[in-house]
Order: sequence, then C-alpha cells, then structure tokens
Amino acid sequence: MAVSIDIAARLAATKVLVVDDEHYMRKVVRALLMSVGIRTVFEAPDGPSGLEMIRLNQPDIVIVDWQMPGLDGAGFVRMVRSPDTFPYPDVPIIMLTGHGERSRVVEAIQVGVNEFLLKPVSSKALYTRLVSVLTNPRPVVKAGGYYGPLPRNLVGNFNEDTDRAMTQLVLVN
Repeated sequence: MAVSIDIAARLAATKVLVVDDEHYMRKVVRALLMSVGIRTVFEAPDGPSGLEMIRLNQPDIVIVDWQMPGLDGAGFVRMVRSPDTFPYPDVPIIMLTGHGERSRVVEAIQVGVNEFLLKPVSSKALYTRLVSVLTNPRPVVKAGGYYGPLPRNLVGNFNEDTDRAMTQLVLVN
C-alpha cells in the first residue's frame, strides 16, 4: 500500500502542461489528469504559448498534441530539446495524438519524446505513462543532432561498455 501512497503523493505534486490547439481536448486531458491525481495543470492553445508556459511554470511533464497549426508537436519537441537555446530541454514530454502511423511514432522518438499515446486516451493509459515518466526516468543523452531520453532499446544495455551504439551517446544528466 505504501507504494501506491507514494505514487499518489508524487502525482499530486506533479505539474503538467497540456499543449493542444483544441480547447475541448485540453479540457478532456485536464479531467483525465485530475482523475488520476494530478492537481496542477497548465494549458496552452498552441506551440509558441506552450514554450512560454514551460519557461514560466517549469512543469514536471508536458503533454503535447502532434497536429497543431503553425508550430506542430514535432517542431515543439525539437525546440524544447535544444539545450543551447531552450532553458528546460530535459522536461519529460508525452506526445498525445490521433496519428498512430509507424512513421509518426518513429519521428516522435527521433525528436525526443519520452512517451507516445493515441487519442482517444484512457485514464489507465495516461496514468501508466505518467507513472513511468515519474518513477523510471530515462537518462537524457546527446548523440549527434539528437538530444533527449535514452532510447528504450538501449536502456537495458546502458552499463555495457561494449555496446557500439552507446559509444556514440553522451550522458547529459
């Protein structure tokens, strides 16, 4: 029981920013977040506002839609994951989208999202991703043009010196 109390306390203390151009979807995600124990939710109607909200509020997790006018979700993640120009490049990002094509998932991973969820999302799926991000954070790495969470398929091999892929990664935190 102590584990679930600890998780509940962590969720209650977590600040989440929801970036989505659809007002209704922001309200749905807010309601889902509140139902799983999140108490502080910020909202942004577009990518540029979302970037400013990260600067002002320093959320613990960002949930972003893929398809938004102007700055889309992938572009938003690229801007956040720019440690030379953005003040909080390590903030965990969950991509929440109606686009589940393999190419979108691959691109989301390539730009540095921590988790990927499809709309319509259930409170259980959202809860699972939130708990994963909070309790099992992946190290942030820099490799060539990539800056973001260590890809999942390398996490298990993180301490093995012989892994060729790891020789190209620089641990950031």
